[in-house]
Amino acid sequence: MFFLLATLAVAASIGMLVARSPVSSALWLVLTMFCIAGLYLTLNAAFIGVVQILVYAGAIMVLFLFVIMLLNLSALPELSDINWTWGAAFVLGIGVLSQLLYMVALEFDLGVEPVSAEQAATSGSAESLGLMLYTRYALHLEVAAILLLAATVGAVMLAQRRFE
Repeated sequence: MFFLLATLAVAASIGMLVARSPVSSALWLVLTMFCIAGLYLTLNAAFIGVVQILVYAGAIMVLFLFVIMLLNLSALPELSDINWTWGAAFVLGIGVLSQLLYMVALEFDLGVEPVSAEQAATSGSAESLGLMLYTRYALHLEVAAILLLAATVGAVMLAQRRFE
């Protein structure tokens, strides 16, 4: 199930990148978010999987679609206008970089230890996530909330000025 969802997520993200319409691209992104939620469920992190669906596939995507409709974006440029040599060079560069980082990780013994199913179930629960967010990462959470509030106020101000 993990490999099926991972393959579907990669295919959906490629569909998001090559879609000509911004609305189609946003719908491909919704499918990607559902696949990622399924990946969380296969890793025994049920709470994070449900939050992925509610927050990202639900609220954030509604916000993206609202912005797309508000800005009245037209179709993206044709695929023939894209410089494919730059894209191929980027993919090749990422591949070489990932191999280099893998070799460095092997040399310094930086491999990731496998986690048991019991540890994954306890670390992905709502209780442990809430405990970490409101104790160890409380300041980070508050800064992110202030940034999101400022971005929301700025977006509303820009949209209001456009309609006046």
